[in-house]
Amino acid sequence: MEDPIRDMLVNLSGLPSFHELEESISLQQILIRQPIAPERSIVMDWVEKHFARSWADEVAAAFSHQPITCFVAQKEGEILGFACYEATKKNFFGPTGVSETARGMGLGKVLLMKSLEAMKNMGYAYAIIGGVRAPSFYEKAVRAQSIAESGLSIYQDMLKA
Repeated sequence: MEDPIRDMLVNLSGLPSFHELEESISLQQILIRQPIAPERSIVMDWVEKHFARSWADEVAAAFSHQPITCFVAQKEGEILGFACYEATKKNFFGPTGVSETARGMGLGKVLLMKSLEAMKNMGYAYAIIGGVRAPSFYEKAVRAQSIAESGLSIYQDMLKA
């Protein structure tokens, strides 16, 4: 039986260091940064193509904030991954994703860590990771804990296309 989709909680004090991994990614000429407003459509189109239209809508919400609450990983002008925070709900991390060809390089972890670090700098002590489908990744990366009875998440009554 498949694990239920749950929200997870991350304590933002004492996050593990990720700077060595970030440096190793940088040595591969991969840049992780916050995009700027003129890139909105490009990022949204990429997310919709590789993941889901609803995720692209959340990217649009992230672009409505100042500063933009999204990070992208790119190499030679090509997007490899993205991560949003504070997009659909306050204090929520996600959505996030890495292209199939770039998985296994640590990009997902660095995108996660940069986002959580930004949330910590916003003044949050904890962050919620919404609608988690891969809990072991978050447990290992940032010691995230499943929130009991969170199967009824903010996404439960979403309209379907």
